[in-house]
Amino acid sequence: MPAALNDPMTLKLKTLRNRLLAEQRDLISIAAEINALPSDKTIQKIASLEVAIGAVESMLDEEAGERTAK
Repeated sequence: MPAALNDPMTLKLKTLRNRLLAEQRDLISIAAEINALPSDKTIQKIASLEVAIGAVESMLDEEAGERTAK
């Protein structure tokens, strides 16, 4: 396994991304089960999680780029 994949920060970021994705999937699954539109709060939470996931993935890309540049 390349060193970048074992980096403590990379591992922490991947763990965080997985937690955020799991939470988002749970909310989407719950929203799909109801026979109405989800509440605005639920929609906002899903969207906020999407932004957070994107930010974490950007950091992962930066970490990978820094490792490649070294």
